[in-house]
Amino acid sequence: MRVALCQIEVGDDPKENLRRITDAIAEAAATPGGVDLAVLPEAAQLRFGNDLAAVAEPLDGPFVTALRDAARAHGTAVVAGMFEPADEGRVFNTVVGVGADGELAGSYRKLHLYDAFGDRESAMVAPGDRPVVLDLAGTRIGIVTCYDVRFPELARALVDGGAQVLVIPAAWGQGVFKEEHWTTLVRARAIENTTWVVAVDKAPDRTAPPKGLPGGVGRSQLIDPMGVVLADLGPFPGVRVVELDPDAAARVRKVLPSLEHRRRDVL
Repeated sequence: MRVALCQIEVGDDPKENLRRITDAIAEAAATPGGVDLAVLPEAAQLRFGNDLAAVAEPLDGPFVTALRDAARAHGTAVVAGMFEPADEGRVFNTVVGVGADGELAGSYRKLHLYDAFGDRESAMVAPGDRPVVLDLAGTRIGIVTCYDVRFPELARALVDGGAQVLVIPAAWGQGVFKEEHWTTLVRARAIENTTWVVAVDKAPDRTAPPKGLPGGVGRSQLIDPMGVVLADLGPFPGVRVVELDPDAAARVRKVLPSLEHRRRDVL
């Protein structure tokens, strides 16, 4: 399985952001051998700090339609973050999955909202209400969005629900120790669940957004079920296609059956 980590810049112009998304998908698909799955950041539609409600769209709106067209044109599945309208002027922070045939495989609304480190995501974003596992690129993909990665029970629920790969789109907040938190947490989710992790952050903001703190630390990573980092994109925009062996998790679980050793009678 060939996975593209699409670490793009996300700015204040939705049209420019969509162009960067479709360019990244095209670049990934043009690599020798093509790509099965292209993963883009959380909130790829518009940078946090803007009026999110003004750009929020239903899943049959122009943004998802453009993703579907790009997926179909390039024959690759796509995962990307966007905003859906919610009640009381808020939005849902949504990740959509689109199949290589251009059909919408499903969507996930972020469960845990980033009311931490001086930010208050809940002021503009309504929480989702359920974990989601998608059938994409011939595998079962569990979605974890940014701050969600700090809650290991979500990743475990996704694996229990059949997820073979955890995909983690993010717009990770900048700040002291934040990059270390990101790289540590995404590896931890791979190790403790003996599963693949595809973690894609946006490229770091180089200017302050209209409101709020700068986001994105980069460091998008592909991590194998033993916790080995097979790709790390560093701090700059880029697209990298990496091989993911779906059978590796089963091999690891034969020698490290920690999921089988859980004390369900106690915990």
